[in-house]
Amino acid sequence: MKLLKIKDNLGFYLDDQGNFATVDKITKEGLLRLVDLTLGEESVEFDEYNADKLKNHAHQIIYKSILEKLQELKKRRQEFIDQSERLYLQEYEKYRADPSQQNDTPPDESDSADDTLADDTGDSGIDIDKLLKDL
Repeated sequence: MKLLKIKDNLGFYLDDQGNFATVDKITKEGLLRLVDLTLGEESVEFDEYNADKLKNHAHQIIYKSILEKLQELKKRRQEFIDQSERLYLQEYEKYRADPSQQNDTPPDESDSADDTLADDTGDSGIDIDKLLKDL
């Protein structure tokens, strides 16, 4: 899957719609998407940076910067995956080792609400109709 390309003297990136948009229009979300694709996809491609093909100076700067970062991520892809899996495994093992985390059901909120309203006889002692009329 090609994420960056150079065409007609302009730099382009693959947007969230699957179309290529100029790199000067990229947003933070667009950058994060490119990072996710680079780390998540096995085969991603980029057109190599070539200042002669990119006539727009802003495109040269932006394209080169994005390309360098994504290429570095691509080289370190397996390292990121391994680190992520180790972190997940550590948290999973910590959870398994802590018995208080297992079969822990939250208290029923209705029980605590009833306890605060009830008197010693179990009767709520509150006249709901009177309460509603006072409102």
